Amino acid sequence: MNHSSFIDLKIAATVFYPRPLSIVCTSDGFVGKKNLMRHMGCIPTQKFVTDLTLVRDMRYAVNKLNSSVLLFPEASYSFDGTATPLPQSMGKCLKMLGVPVVMVHTQGAFLRDPLYNNLKIRDVDVSAEIEYLLSPEQIVEKSAKELNQILSDQFKFDNFKWQQEHHIKVDEPFRADYLNRVLYKCPHCMTEGEMTGMGTTLTCDHCGAVYELTEYGYLKAINTTPKFDHIPEWYRWERECVRNEIKEGSYYLKTEVDICMMVNMDCIYHVGKGTLIHTEDGFKLDGCDGALHYEQKATASYSLYADYYWYEKGDVICIGDHDTLYYCFPRNNGDIVAKTRIAAEELYRIKKVTF
Repeated sequence: MNHSSFIDLKIAATVFYPRPLSIVCTSDGFVGKKNLMRHMGCIPTQKFVTDLTLVRDMRYAVNKLNSSVLLFPEASYSFDGTATPLPQSMGKCLKMLGVPVVMVHTQGAFLRDPLYNNLKIRDVDVSAEIEYLLSPEQIVEKSAKELNQILSDQFKFDNFKWQQEHHIKVDEPFRADYLNRVLYKCPHCMTEGEMTGMGTTLTCDHCGAVYELTEYGYLKAINTTPKFDHIPEWYRWERECVRNEIKEGSYYLKTEVDICMMVNMDCIYHVGKGTLIHTEDGFKLDGCDGALHYEQKATASYSLYADYYWYEKGDVICIGDHDTLYYCFPRNNGDIVAKTRIAAEELYRIKKVTF
């Protein structure tokens, strides 16, 4: 199932009822309610961290509990309304499970509740299409690489383009609130972290360029020559800029952060403040007056657990391993979450190709 919005689970529960589901979900969703989550059939895993027990748990759900397994293989919400990278292990996973694969495509979920918009609900109808994608026999016949390609083809979408093509009207006066989280770099003056999304407009506070997010999902330049009229195109340009920085050796992030840690499912602990650095070598986190030090290589994962308005606490960058997750909340440093996720993805691609 594609992962576009917080309401995705509601959609799945509706379309598959009364079929029992074992839902693969982030481990921090179990905090404070692990018994309830397990009784509901949820399977915990850590986003973008190697989890050797996950396939075992899924096989148990399928073979012993006679339950279907609900997977969101993107593992993170879409920032710009398009697909996020898939793990290359999915093909092998399907082969190990050996069960039919059904694909759920949602329409309207992103437009109703996009991640950047601070959980503000829009009046948009939501629907879902269910497709029988692969039989057990087809899974046996195909290679893991071929299965990965089939999944990749399924996870190609553009929610803003879909809105435009189907003439879906989103007329809420807050539709551009916090759009700066996604479109953090001005294409006119090239300044980063000084964009403001408020009401129906996105404004560069450095050069004054203003764009309106129209009712039908287009960007309309108000006082300048338009550079982009499509949010995903602007976001792709930001990705190209980050990739160029990496290739030129100029990419560097250093930000002060509030640090929370998860070491079990009892609680997420606020442990203090620190500094997060991200370079071509990966992440380095230091904090708690020298008591905390963690490093993570750029090749550790193909993407990054990064979120807006995480559990209504704030924008977050999460790194860590199987034992500990570190939730880093940037302090007064502009909109860096999207750029950091882009950089993590591009660094992984470059490093994997290079080595």
